[in-house]
Amino acid sequence: MQMSISRTEIKPWQRPSVPSGVKEIDGTGKHVTSGIIDEHSHIAISKGVNEGTQSVTAEVSIGDVVNSEDINIYRQLAGGVTASQLLHGSANPIGGQSGIIKLRWGRLPEEMKIADAAGHIKFALGENVKQSNWGEYYTSRYPQTRMGVEQVFYDAFYRAKAYKAEWATYNGLAKKEKASATAPRRDLELETLVEILDSKRFVTCHSYVQQEINMLMHVADSMGFTLNTFTHILEGYKVADKMKEHGANGSTFSDWWAYKFEVNDAIPYNAALMHDAGVNVGINSDDAEMGRRLNQEAAKGVKYGGMSQEEAWKMVTLNPAKMLKMDGQTGSLKAGKDADVVVWSANPLSIYARAEQTYVDGILYYSIEKDAAAQEALNKDRNRIIQKMIAAKKGGAKTDKPSKKEHLLYHCDTMEN
Repeated sequence: MQMSISRTEIKPWQRPSVPSGVKEIDGTGKHVTSGIIDEHSHIAISKGVNEGTQSVTAEVSIGDVVNSEDINIYRQLAGGVTASQLLHGSANPIGGQSGIIKLRWGRLPEEMKIADAAGHIKFALGENVKQSNWGEYYTSRYPQTRMGVEQVFYDAFYRAKAYKAEWATYNGLAKKEKASATAPRRDLELETLVEILDSKRFVTCHSYVQQEINMLMHVADSMGFTLNTFTHILEGYKVADKMKEHGANGSTFSDWWAYKFEVNDAIPYNAALMHDAGVNVGINSDDAEMGRRLNQEAAKGVKYGGMSQEEAWKMVTLNPAKMLKMDGQTGSLKAGKDADVVVWSANPLSIYARAEQTYVDGILYYSIEKDAAAQEALNKDRNRIIQKMIAAKKGGAKTDKPSKKEHLLYHCDTMEN
């Protein structure tokens, strides 16, 4: 479906001609933006976000376990979100591959994935990977210290380089020699790490403390690859100049801090300071509830650090699109890009703004009016069922006690299924 937005600023003689068959939407008094992109999300994942059994699990993929029926997809559409990177958790230094999706509510899991999206993977640093807060039974898996974490990365990439060289030698054999030679054993874990070395897969790294951030940039420099994005990065303001030099993006929280020891130095000016240093900065959720109000999280960049409204808004649209290598496709309203569009009741940086319509690929997936009608229909159906239950009870039917069904919301450190 194509769309055109009517604006009161456009004079009648300035209005473009609207082709027949195009739906015209009255945007009088509204604000129209591109859809919000959540660079760090854990919604729509089935049966576990962490494969924490080993220190390196690069072979596993969130893309294999996308849950298209998670109600948080719909709820985040109601907050103007149109795309998300579904990240593996932070249980190990090198976790699993990402799943990058459009929030096409009602579609099948494979249909939610963004075709030809660049490959990404989750790395992690800090307390989670060395199991500091996991309890007394988690004392055997390596690493247990920050210095051990560094060696996990070196060991993994030395093995990946050797694996790459082994295949290069085999593939370089003449046809006759190759016929009598034995091909190297295929290793899915090392293949993924080779993709990083070859700039065919990009790292999003869970991070907090400056010395660890510096450490991993040094590892990457010495191994010959660039870290794409540091996520959380709550001490990014301390190393923003080095991040800029290395070429890393920063995807942070607006004002979360003090929820564990390694975030004690977090400040709400972090995003603005990294931006001022020339780092491409995004604001992410890492939380199903926060993902519904990323517009307000972006607005805090204006309050804390004096960012312009335009630069603050980019932190949840164009900037994360750049991190995900999708800025040629989405992240802004521009001819030739996907029609990921949100119609807001007011300036989206205002706490009073509501997403009234959310379009993904030009298709209306959320409408505040249709939602109200659906809620009314559901309430009527619920009341009908309740009346039938009451009548059945009065008629002597057997009754059961109500039971509560929990909907587990994943975060980086969630180990349950």
